[in-house]
Amino acid sequence: MATDTATASYELRFDSGRTCLDLLATTHPEERLDSVERLRAWIAGTGLVPVGTPLAEVDAGWLSAFRELRFHVGELVRGELAGKPADGALAWVNAVARGAPPAPCAVRSEDGALVRRLRALPRREELLAAVARETLELLTDPEARARLRQCEGDSCPIVYLDTSRGRRRRWCSSEVCGNRERVARHRRRAALARA
Repeated sequence: MATDTATASYELRFDSGRTCLDLLATTHPEERLDSVERLRAWIAGTGLVPVGTPLAEVDAGWLSAFRELRFHVGELVRGELAGKPADGALAWVNAVARGAPPAPCAVRSEDGALVRRLRALPRREELLAAVARETLELLTDPEARARLRQCEGDSCPIVYLDTSRGRRRRWCSSEVCGNRERVARHRRRAALARA
């Protein structure tokens, strides 16, 4: 059964703070980029392309390439967080980042407002390069790099950018991992009270 784009984007997360981190989030709690339709929804949902950009060229080759990029970005980001440099992943991401991203332009919509469009339909290499470049910009910006966090949720692999006021955010999502932790804490206290 084909997954429609509306359903797919509902299941995708775009709350990590950066597109490259949202790409990493597509593995949890299960594989989210499991079809070409979901990849199309992810590309559109991240804002890599303006709303309404036709993505008919996206095929299984694109899916494979984005998953490969995700693997190397994950190795690089998690290696940096753990203090274990992943130089092979760094070389790979640097190589992908060399591709030119699609050039945006502004055009008038029917109501006269300016809207963003691409001069040409994006190619796979250009979109991969945009995500790779963002990864490199994130990891080489000391201020942004200092805000990278690994979710403290039980077995949650999500990495996010902590933009909270006091930089004390502990979970990728207060509603998901944070809620699980609060429920677990409540159950531990209730068990102790009964004992």
